[in-house]
Amino acid sequence: MNIIFMGTPDFSVPILQALASQHQVRAVYCQPPRPAGRGKADRPSPVQLAAQALGLPVRHPMSLKGAQEQSEFAALGADIAVVVAYGLILPQAVLDAPRMGCVNIHASLLPRWRGAAPIHRAIMAGDLETGICIMQMEAGLDTGPVLARAALGIGASETTAELHDRLSALGADMIVQILPRLPLFAEPQAQEGVSYAAKIDKAEARVNWARPADEIARQINGLSPFPGAWIEIGGERVKLLRAALGKGQGDAGAHLGGFLVACATGAVQILEMQREGKRRGTADEFLRGASLPDILR
Repeated sequence: MNIIFMGTPDFSVPILQALASQHQVRAVYCQPPRPAGRGKADRPSPVQLAAQALGLPVRHPMSLKGAQEQSEFAALGADIAVVVAYGLILPQAVLDAPRMGCVNIHASLLPRWRGAAPIHRAIMAGDLETGICIMQMEAGLDTGPVLARAALGIGASETTAELHDRLSALGADMIVQILPRLPLFAEPQAQEGVSYAAKIDKAEARVNWARPADEIARQINGLSPFPGAWIEIGGERVKLLRAALGKGQGDAGAHLGGFLVACATGAVQILEMQREGKRRGTADEFLRGASLPDILR
């Protein structure tokens, strides 16, 4: 098939690679390079770098609302557009341009967790499973009818980074299996059970030990690696990157030994962390070079 691919972050890269191995990708659309790093030099997105490595033409318009951009998109003569975390709203003229329309690969079991951060939110909410839905796109936010879905269980201390990679691989497998079978029946989404995965706000990352242990463990795992849940130890911000429920109780924030911390109810065992300017490491590695106060804040 002749495909237009539209995506930007790391999550989209395995899916682009899978499609390019079996189909003709006419163009890759992604977000423009953005300032990044200490020097704030423009940095291409992961999808742009992957497309260039594959020798695919890349386009990164700031908007698709203009007549010229829409005309250039339609002129590609695509059979279908595959959209994966692209980052721009697609106008109706763009949705209608490919012969078979546009399909979106979304990392949740719709209608749960429509929106920007479905992987983070599933872990933070304590969901036992999530998955991939491939939907026929329409004007609403992740409201289109579903062509295919597959579920994955969420591990007890699985982080967003780990679940992200598993879901990306699942999405890549699903889309290459589905494209040759199109057109398929598209099942309308249920009206019940709709929830929205709001973009992660960095203000959510500060750990407050005066919350139940299960909520704090989910916060830590759900925000790992970015933006990273954090606390301060001796005036230094320390990211907490993996946690599990532990055994113990005490005043909220009380150090119970090792890196076990009491919460409002129960306790959290910190497993992995990262000091400012240092590499990620285990809690045991951290404790070999630092001590913890009696009460963590």
